[in-house]
Amino acid sequence: MGPAWLRSTATLEFSLSSTTKTPAFFDRTSASTGKPPFTYLLFGNKGALLIDTGATTDAAHYPLRATVDAIMLRWSQMRRKKVPLTVVFTSGEDIAQSQGAAQFAGRPETTLVPRPLQAMKDFYRLSSNWPESGAKVDLGDRVIDVIPTPGAHKDGLTFYDSYTHLLFTGDLLFPGRINISHDRDYLASLERLQRWKQTHNVKWLLGGHIGMQFVPGKDYPRFATHKPYERVLQMEPALLDDAVASTREVVGKKLALIRPDFILLNGVSPDEKAQVFPPEVPNIAAPYPF
Repeated sequence: MGPAWLRSTATLEFSLSSTTKTPAFFDRTSASTGKPPFTYLLFGNKGALLIDTGATTDAAHYPLRATVDAIMLRWSQMRRKKVPLTVVFTSGEDIAQSQGAAQFAGRPETTLVPRPLQAMKDFYRLSSNWPESGAKVDLGDRVIDVIPTPGAHKDGLTFYDSYTHLLFTGDLLFPGRINISHDRDYLASLERLQRWKQTHNVKWLLGGHIGMQFVPGKDYPRFATHKPYERVLQMEPALLDDAVASTREVVGKKLALIRPDFILLNGVSPDEKAQVFPPEVPNIAAPYPF
């Protein structure tokens, strides 16, 4: 069966999907975070990598560790070997991406990347040339590139998987309302990924959330818990070019800029409603969420 980005399960508080050995977990704690996050689990021959951990420490509500443990056990039984786990974050300061890390405290053969900014830089050896330098995580015949991308968060990271050609962009770029904390850093990070795209094969961008509807330029309100018409998670690489051009329009301005697949919020409230649709974005009435 092909990818099913929102395939429901009866026993978990999130959906489990997969694309070429890359499960994705969707945290449905939208009532507490406003934008429920995705997390991703990748396997190599010598290690596994969990990207982000969701928005809650409550294992009864969001049993992330139990699910990761079950998947890793099945993987080890199939391959007759165990591998260690490394837990990383697209932003350690973002509670919507990092609160579930508490579930992995004390887990054997597990490394949690430290969340404080300087400690994270030291872990990846990025301190001397942040944010221009990069790092790598070797999972064994599967190398994950670590690309500094501050701007939405001061500690922002993007991860590139050369095995599946996926860019995991977290809060930097996703189909939803993107809160820019430092617009010049944000633009520089997008331009860094744009250059990366020119020299690497990128199939999709996978962000940390979905906030948009399938109708161009229309999103769901914050804290909405019923989203029957969500846009798909995956974004085409060409969307980076739109994001760069759009960010150049908002730099230095307090502005909410609507694009078909995302909304940039620079210096304005996440609930900003004074929005003007650009002429090239069709203003189509969104369906009522029955």
